[in-house]
Amino acid sequence: MPALKLTRRQGLTALLATLLPASLPVAARAGRPLRIGMIGAGHVGSTLGHLWNRAGHQIMFADVKKEAANRLASELYPLARTGTVQEAARFGDAVVLAVPYGALPQLGHAIGTTIGSKPLIDATNPYGWRDGKIGHLALKKGAGIVTQAVFPSASVVRAFNSEDMTTLAAQTWRTPPRMALPMAGDVTQALYTAGWLIHDAGFDPVMVGPLSAATLFQPGHPGFEAQMNATDLRNLLGVAADNPINRNLATQFAGGM
Repeated sequence: MPALKLTRRQGLTALLATLLPASLPVAARAGRPLRIGMIGAGHVGSTLGHLWNRAGHQIMFADVKKEAANRLASELYPLARTGTVQEAARFGDAVVLAVPYGALPQLGHAIGTTIGSKPLIDATNPYGWRDGKIGHLALKKGAGIVTQAVFPSASVVRAFNSEDMTTLAAQTWRTPPRMALPMAGDVTQALYTAGWLIHDAGFDPVMVGPLSAATLFQPGHPGFEAQMNATDLRNLLGVAADNPINRNLATQFAGGM
């Protein structure tokens, strides 16, 4: 019998299983397509939805503007659908916040318990002029810390907030070296899931540190709109080259999928 030839993705998936802890969720270990609950169907939700749809992930969009969510689901059929915020939170292996930061307290009450301990990717940015009291608080204490307080049980990861969505749409899967996107979080499993999603959107993930370090790439700080490759971004933000999460993810994604 001839030897079985693995595709590049299958080979990387097998290698990933040997590098990542066995306790990680199957989605993070195997790099299989995820179910994503997308809270918001505006510029952020639409851009990320198109990028992840291209990679084969399933997405449920939820938005107060139902026509926007319906339009996206139609564009991305058959891998996309619509639902309420509660349904999207239940649907997702990971849930993505793609709404104005000022909407987070209301969402925390609506879906905090539904999300539970799932990876919660916070792609929002706080602005005092728009987001009121919680916006000012996030700018003072750091958006990662404040988002975690709003969703205390969730495995919050700050990611996809450092660049304008127009930039992401233009730079996805560019000729290497690819543009890098920073992420920060306190839960290892959630960071690996976010890293896969950054890669599958066409970028290189750089784990910056815990949620308290997410201030480094929110508005007004050096990592915001940096538009750098992974090496330059690590140098800018003072990230150790031997960070195990970055090292493992870089090994997986060397040469692309």
